[in-house]
Amino acid sequence: MALEVAGECQTYNGRITSFVILSCAVAATGGLLFGYDVGISGGVTSMEPFLEKFFPDVYADMKDSNTSNYCLFDSQLLTAFTSSLYIAGLFASLCASKVTQAFGRRASMLLGGAAFIVGAALGGLAVNVFMLILGRVLLGVGVGFTNQSAPLYLSEMAPPEHRGAINNGFDFFVGLGILSANLINYGTQKIHSDLGWRISIGFAIFPATIMAFGTLFLPETPSSIIQRTNSLQKATEMLRKIRGTDDVHAELDDMIAAGNVSKAARRPLLTIMQRKYRPHLLIAILIPFFKQMTGITAITFYSPLIFRTVGLGESSSLLSTVISGVINVGSVVVAMIIVDRVGRRKLFIVGGVLMFVTHLMVGGVLAAQLGDHGGISKGYAYMILVLICVFTAGFASSWGPLGWLVPSEILPLEIRSVGQSMGIAVALLLVSIVGQTLLSMLCHFKSGVFFFFGGWVLIMTVFVILLLPETKGLPIEKMDQIWREHWFWKKVEGVEKEGSAPSAGRD
Repeated sequence: MALEVAGECQTYNGRITSFVILSCAVAATGGLLFGYDVGISGGVTSMEPFLEKFFPDVYADMKDSNTSNYCLFDSQLLTAFTSSLYIAGLFASLCASKVTQAFGRRASMLLGGAAFIVGAALGGLAVNVFMLILGRVLLGVGVGFTNQSAPLYLSEMAPPEHRGAINNGFDFFVGLGILSANLINYGTQKIHSDLGWRISIGFAIFPATIMAFGTLFLPETPSSIIQRTNSLQKATEMLRKIRGTDDVHAELDDMIAAGNVSKAARRPLLTIMQRKYRPHLLIAILIPFFKQMTGITAITFYSPLIFRTVGLGESSSLLSTVISGVINVGSVVVAMIIVDRVGRRKLFIVGGVLMFVTHLMVGGVLAAQLGDHGGISKGYAYMILVLICVFTAGFASSWGPLGWLVPSEILPLEIRSVGQSMGIAVALLLVSIVGQTLLSMLCHFKSGVFFFFGGWVLIMTVFVILLLPETKGLPIEKMDQIWREHWFWKKVEGVEKEGSAPSAGRD
């Protein structure tokens, strides 16, 4: 694997091995947990037996013909059910930083899987709202730990030229989890009793068990071994195994250098605040922030409710989410195939344009066709379904997978764990805020919600064009090069000075 770095040929020997593929496939199943929960939440909150048992006020509004179409599901308690998981995940992801750095990536994934199993069981057996939300909190702990550690694991295990495709495997399993949840919801909504939603929520035990059991057999990454121990021999043996060659000296030397810097940084939270890490920190936080402001959380959580708002029945609404889920998974596969060829920036930009246009069109149709009472024609309802599917394709081929990939690959080893935690915490904070406020926004802003998110998509697309460096093909321990060559970031105080000692003349 020969790579061009700062005008020099940085050569790493090796190939993509079956050992790497199998290990990364197991780690990527952590995405099932997040995806399944995102998909299942919107489905069960549209099931009448679930609403009647836990949220009788919402159920009564659904039956009241005087309630505005946009306000059918406006309940802070209902949104608390959804957002409580992500508040818990926010704090869990920050705790996961210390676990991941001190005990390795595997330990965090194991803890995440165990917490998710308990939370799913508690939710499936819930008899009151308190028990239901407590189960959600434990699910949030599981999501916080796995979302923090699994993308790091994938980026560290992958060869540089295949890092995009391998890391995107996490989002593939997120999509697969969403699709599985949509299919289960579509089936269980036909069970007109508590058993339906209990199966939907409790079934989360299975993806969590798959991930937790598989993680028991995973190797630790060479970068983590070097960071946590002095066992250079163990790291060398692991690197030789995952690269399929004995000649790993160039890559190992870079890992050792990064490990030495990491061990010297005894307080990563203070280290990441230093000026020379300002570009890393901003990108690691802004990418997850922007990802949530695309509006995907709103559409994924509440697409069944949105489809019911525009006049589709319960069954048709859940079937529509299945269709959207299939498109989501297919689009992630496309991203996996092309991300290491066309690069990150082009996918971000193309996806941003698609999402911007569809937000404006959905908002326009709702503004023109859907009032407070009555419905819209089936033709317009299905037009909205098609537009949401186009939006999903744009997101799933760009900001969806790249939102996991870019933050996990641009952080130096000494701040990698804490930086990833901060990014995940920001993402989960935004998910919880959007989850808690969207139904109220839909009630008060009506179709303006889509124009709101469309404006954010425009902002983030301009941000990518102007300020996001391309990271395609660079070794993860050589990523500092991108800041020294970027027109803006090289002007940030300290970046050029800290990074350019060996090659001061090139800039």
